[in-house]
Amino acid sequence: MHMKRIFRFLTVLVLAGCAGDQAPKTNWYAEYGTLETSTPVALQYGSPDLQPGDVTDNLLGAPVHRMAVMLPLSGDAADTGRAIQTAIEAATLQSAPQNLSVAFYDTATDINTAIADVLSTEPEIIIGPVFSDDVRTLRDAKPDALPVLAFTSDAAALGNGVMTMALLPTNGTEAIVREMAADKVTGFIILAPDTESGHLMAGTAYNAAQIYNIPVNGIFFYTEHDSNSIKDVTIVASMNAARSAANTRAREVLSDILTNERLTTIEKSSLNIQLERMSKMDVIGELPYDAVLFLGNGDDTESLASFLRYYGVGTHDARFYGTALWDGSDIAGDFTMNGAKYTALSPMQPSFTNLYERISGTLPTRLAGFGYDAANMAMGMIYSHKSDAAYLLDPSGYAGASGLYRLKPNGENERALQIMQIVAGGESQVVKTAPVNFLSPLYNLEQSKIKPIESMDLETPGVNPDDYISIPQRLREKYESETYGAHMTKPVTSHPFETITILPEDDRDIVVTTPDFQPINLESVNRTYIDSVEIEE
Repeated sequence: MHMKRIFRFLTVLVLAGCAGDQAPKTNWYAEYGTLETSTPVALQYGSPDLQPGDVTDNLLGAPVHRMAVMLPLSGDAADTGRAIQTAIEAATLQSAPQNLSVAFYDTATDINTAIADVLSTEPEIIIGPVFSDDVRTLRDAKPDALPVLAFTSDAAALGNGVMTMALLPTNGTEAIVREMAADKVTGFIILAPDTESGHLMAGTAYNAAQIYNIPVNGIFFYTEHDSNSIKDVTIVASMNAARSAANTRAREVLSDILTNERLTTIEKSSLNIQLERMSKMDVIGELPYDAVLFLGNGDDTESLASFLRYYGVGTHDARFYGTALWDGSDIAGDFTMNGAKYTALSPMQPSFTNLYERISGTLPTRLAGFGYDAANMAMGMIYSHKSDAAYLLDPSGYAGASGLYRLKPNGENERALQIMQIVAGGESQVVKTAPVNFLSPLYNLEQSKIKPIESMDLETPGVNPDDYISIPQRLREKYESETYGAHMTKPVTSHPFETITILPEDDRDIVVTTPDFQPINLESVNRTYIDSVEIEE
């Protein structure tokens, strides 16, 4: 392709230049801390209509600046690497640096060899790698002052000049919990995949709930893409056993009174109406929460929501919330999700998507957008008169292809997110636009300080059938019912985040005498951990 030929010509030509006389940059964190927050910096994009002669003007005699890019360009993740490579090529061609060398290195075979090859060229900045293990290896091998713009979402792999362009779990999770607080949610449960990232996101949600003063009433983990595990989790989270038992007991009481007691005509009519109504219901009883936070992808969330609805928890019982992992899925087409809210990155800039599509014939992924911004930041840093840290860590942030963001000294980033809501008709609409600057802090949590969290059984006062039927006063003591599923602890309002309670997940605490009731045996969730999970868009 025409533009790619120009890029290859540029790379080969500048590699023949000389690199020994450029001025050294200052140390990595020099000047940081003296910078003030103001208007975000708009990344400078050049003309998309380059001509072959544009890249060679005044090239001879100029010092060569080197940028290294480390991506998986072969193997199972080659599509991801190639998408980012295309975006980086687009950014480089668009800005047309006159003396820039850009070299790509494949990380799919031997990461140590790739790192050695990169460092031997003494680049001024490295873009990539993608995966956390590769990023860790690079961080431990590179010079401290060499900046790296990676694409991992694992905060433990960052630091020592390694920053990430990827969306971090903390951003989307804290943003949606803040929205829940604005919606005056009084308590919620967390449903998360039983993976390393799922436990980390649940820990983030738990910590965010403390900041925004919302009680967490339970934390449940399920096996991804496993309908049996998802079903088991929803049975427990919906209190199905207790609420079903309470419904059965209520019908039993009404039926026994109608059969065995002397009643007035008005009493008989009232009890018959209640029995008919109860017979049309599978469960009774209020939930101890009014919101559900889903931390998985769109497909698993749809399954969870469908099972919850089947077991008596719909959007009229509890509001549904999610994260940017729903972004790009077809979850809006599921009527079960009507009214649900989730976080999302801003739409990608048309100037970038149009250029990317011209070059590749396909639309860019979110990671490609991050790669585009990384290349523009790298070029901006190289040609800036500021120190590396002063440029890359500008607290005002940057207006990039996917909206406002900024990098932090510990290697994490902050990305401004919008709040979406699913509406009738299978569409998502923006209900809260993304912030446009960092003059007010967007987030309170640092991902590196968040610890993965384990499951937390549902804390609930239980369901008493007597609260949902009306019987003659003279018969109340005779037909008094027990409370089903109760687990009494210290009040949640007094110790909302210190008391982890235990609720039996089987039928041993439920005593039902009616022959119509068959208790449901609830099995524990099978937990499977993996070493590393990348959170991608």
